Amino acid sequence: MKFIGSTKRALWIGGAIGLLNVAITNIFVSNRPIGASTSYPYIAGLLFDLQNSIYFKSIDKAGSWEMWFLLGGFIGSLCIAIWTKKFKMHCVPALWGRYQGKSSIKRLAYSFLGGFILILGARIADGCASGHILSGNMEMAVSSLVFAICVALSYFAFTKFFYKKS
Repeated sequence: MKFIGSTKRALWIGGAIGLLNVAITNIFVSNRPIGASTSYPYIAGLLFDLQNSIYFKSIDKAGSWEMWFLLGGFIGSLCIAIWTKKFKMHCVPALWGRYQGKSSIKRLAYSFLGGFILILGARIADGCASGHILSGNMEMAVSSLVFAICVALSYFAFTKFFYKKS
């Protein structure tokens, strides 16, 4: 019975993401797909006074709203976690500790490395996973479907390797 409840919740969330995508890609709202990675070079451009660069001018419109999109996602998640009393702050999650040890330095190093590779890949691909998977698949782009399949296969292969007890 619990599966049915989570299926209904997944349908509501999927519908909400679909409506969000329709609103965001609308020419009167932002005329861009859902994404998040452009906010990082946008913030870097603001911090290091690069607003006059050609690249910053090309991402100015997208980066400004994506920054608020990410901030809203963070604040919304934090509010739900606090409201449902599931908020926990820790450096080493239990699953990580069980398979990789309790070293917070190792955890932070892997987190930084993973985040760096992720944002580097997003910049090289000219878009992030959320943009390619969510928006691209809603636009029925074959490249986005292939990308989503590759992400899923990579995820399963890496977790099988990474969370193997030695």
